[in-house]
Amino acid sequence: MTLATGHPVRHFDRIDSTNLEARRLAEEGERGPLWLVADQQTLGRGRLGRSWVSEPGNLYATFLFAIAADPQAAAEVSFVAALAVHDAAVALRPGLSPRIKWPNDVLIGGAKFCGVLPEVVGGSPTRIAIGCGVNIAHAPQGTPYPVTSLGAGLAVASVLAELDASLARRLAQWDEGRGFAAIRAAWAAHALGLGGKVTAMAGAKQLTGTFTGLAADGALMLQEADGTLTPIHSGEVSFAELEALRRKHA
Repeated sequence: MTLATGHPVRHFDRIDSTNLEARRLAEEGERGPLWLVADQQTLGRGRLGRSWVSEPGNLYATFLFAIAADPQAAAEVSFVAALAVHDAAVALRPGLSPRIKWPNDVLIGGAKFCGVLPEVVGGSPTRIAIGCGVNIAHAPQGTPYPVTSLGAGLAVASVLAELDASLARRLAQWDEGRGFAAIRAAWAAHALGLGGKVTAMAGAKQLTGTFTGLAADGALMLQEADGTLTPIHSGEVSFAELEALRRKHA
């Protein structure tokens, strides 16, 4: 199968993980661009090492591609991918207003419907795998946070095609880092919690303050009451706006 962009698709009925397969292919010299799509995963993963429930009916896919830029630029791909998922969701379900939780969780009404896991899987040139798990037919049960789905009536193939088109546009805009300022601005337009209260860990210290925006490298900028600005590069961040949304939709 080949998509409208020309990107080929390799399909698997069942696999451990499409990101793991991308890593294996990269180790064998594969550069892409190509999609790896599975009906079911047995070892699906999300951010921070969490498992990602991967039952049939949803989209489990990884986009493998190479860049000529410095490997450090790969960190920016989280924001590119989140925007692509946002764009695809709006195109598929007009009227939706998805929000992006830093750095790349895409939410509807405070509930997560897509997981994004970008990873560097090879070097010389740098190969990047963007894993995307999109809840379409159903949302997993028993998760530690609210989850939802795009809803019945959407074919997995149509979601993949829309995501591929959106990702191609956003990757072109990113331009291997040269267009990251535009990506940051677009991301901020859909960001959850921007300008509101956040709590995050900076090393062993818990900080509470205001989410003022993204740093040049994509770090979340937290401003404390005394005006101190601290960049948050990783870890869990709690957003007051998200908690309010979840109470509203509970």
